Amino acid sequence: MTPAAPTNHAVTDRPTDSPPDKHFAWMLARAHLTRRRTQNILTILGIAVGVMVLISALSLTNGFTRSLIDATLRATPHLSVTSFAPAPPNLQLEQAMRQDRRIMAYTPFVADKGLLTRPAQQGRGAGVDFATLFGLSAKAAQVLQLPPEESGVLAGLKDGEVMLGSALARSVGAFTGDDVRLLNSGMKRTGLKVAGLFTTGNYLIDSGYAFTNLHTLQTLQGTAKITGYQLRLNNPGDAPAVGRALTEALPYSALPWQDLYGTLLQQLALQKKVIAFVVFLIVIVAAFGIANVLTLAVFEKTQEIAILRAIGATRSLITRVFVIEGMILGLAGLLLGNLLGLAISAYFTVRPFQLPGDLYFITSLPVEVKVTDLLWVNAVGLVTTLIAALIPARRAANVEPARIIR
Repeated sequence: MTPAAPTNHAVTDRPTDSPPDKHFAWMLARAHLTRRRTQNILTILGIAVGVMVLISALSLTNGFTRSLIDATLRATPHLSVTSFAPAPPNLQLEQAMRQDRRIMAYTPFVADKGLLTRPAQQGRGAGVDFATLFGLSAKAAQVLQLPPEESGVLAGLKDGEVMLGSALARSVGAFTGDDVRLLNSGMKRTGLKVAGLFTTGNYLIDSGYAFTNLHTLQTLQGTAKITGYQLRLNNPGDAPAVGRALTEALPYSALPWQDLYGTLLQQLALQKKVIAFVVFLIVIVAAFGIANVLTLAVFEKTQEIAILRAIGATRSLITRVFVIEGMILGLAGLLLGNLLGLAISAYFTVRPFQLPGDLYFITSLPVEVKVTDLLWVNAVGLVTTLIAALIPARRAANVEPARIIR
């Protein structure tokens, strides 16, 4: 009789359910982080300093750009519509401007260039400088955004009066009540009395612009024609579209402020990108601190990792442990960096950084914090720290338990 085949009743002691859950990964990550507190704090500070500098630099750059544009537009119209040759006022164009709800105000203008001189007086030497002159109507006070007192002077300019930029007045040495002489581009001379000064904060404008009333420049040029119209819009961004609409069927050309200062805007945008890239290198260097800390932890915990792998821990669990550690360090650094960056921005908002106007065109450097900047700084910082954590995490997951335990 053939004996029956033996039945294998051996029972394995390894559980058949899933490996330790996610709470176990969090517990291990917290345990590892409490071991090296000094290194972890230094790593967090490294990330925080990089984020702080990046937020502060971007906010200062935004403030510089906004301040320069605002200062420029105080004495510059949003849109200039000029005829191809000096021409009488165009009633059709004026009607179109009145009917366009995007246009807040407009004024006819005459433009000219000239040499301003102030004769020598007792105890004062002669002064001389070149200037760009604009002859404007009383509506100019609505087109230009000068302070109320200066707008009042601009609207009340009489024949033979001139309003000088503050830096131009210092260069010529002529102030309110003084007499100056003008030699225009047509080599015609006239005397003018300084009715007041204006200050925009943009040194290039304050040192080169002067305003008279419309009749003064027309008389000097010997014509009743105008150069064109200056406009102020409800939204400065609409300047190109409004210009195209007004000049589509008329012999006029439109010059939006974006085209007039296009090179400046491109330079400012490039400057912000370069600053952001250079400063972001600090965040990358700090992220290597996370990689170094976790790599050292992997070397120290190699035997523990091998034991965990032997008792059923999966590669994904080991990877998750070290990724969690890296993300905790990264998030703590990002949070602290955001707080420090916003604190510095708030300080410079209360006390703007002062600048020499003859070098930087504006006299103060305010701060403008943009939500979009904060979002991309934190997003890129988070991705960088995640990548830095994944490198040692994958190394830990590849530990072979049999080789280490043997």
